[in-house]
Amino acid sequence: MKKISRKKISRKKVAILVVLIAILAILVVIFFKSGIRERIIPPPSALPAEPGIQPAEPGETIKIVLFFLSEEDTYLHPEEREIPAYSSVVHQAKRAIGELIKGSQRGYISPFPPETELRELYVTRKGVAYVDFSKEIVDKHLSGSSAEISTIFSVVNSLTYNFSSIEKVFILIEGQERETLGGHINLSRPFLPLYDLIAK
Repeated sequence: MKKISRKKISRKKVAILVVLIAILAILVVIFFKSGIRERIIPPPSALPAEPGIQPAEPGETIKIVLFFLSEEDTYLHPEEREIPAYSSVVHQAKRAIGELIKGSQRGYISPFPPETELRELYVTRKGVAYVDFSKEIVDKHLSGSSAEISTIFSVVNSLTYNFSSIEKVFILIEGQERETLGGHINLSRPFLPLYDLIAK
């Protein structure tokens, strides 16, 4: 059997190394082009609980703060609301969004078209809440970047302000990612809260 020279072995190692570097470079390019995103499919521990769950204690409630629009300015205005004290953050968050969709009790403007429905909501272990709305939030949404910003951050601020386990919010439409609500604000990433939009 012929002995393989050290030079040939070194060439093979170099060739393999070059191939691995090329593959790594391609993966890095794909990663940054696609953006840093979390998977849309939640892990088993983050799946939404079944509807109809009872509060942790019958009759027990918690106070939350929701954020609505106003005709007087471009800020989000706080409004306190009581909801059942569910044992699950997911259920409490669902109820909060449900109350936000119902609208203000103090005459503020709802950020949603009245036909909008919450399809689903779940929270990942990394603190990202995925909030899935029906298509009406897009089809019947008011035009303009200000309206989009107000709608997005009424949701984001309402969730992050009330629930410490929620750090970011990713908005989905009909279970899918969407570029924008109306052509202005990029929805392809999770949003951090923006409390500067809240009226003092």
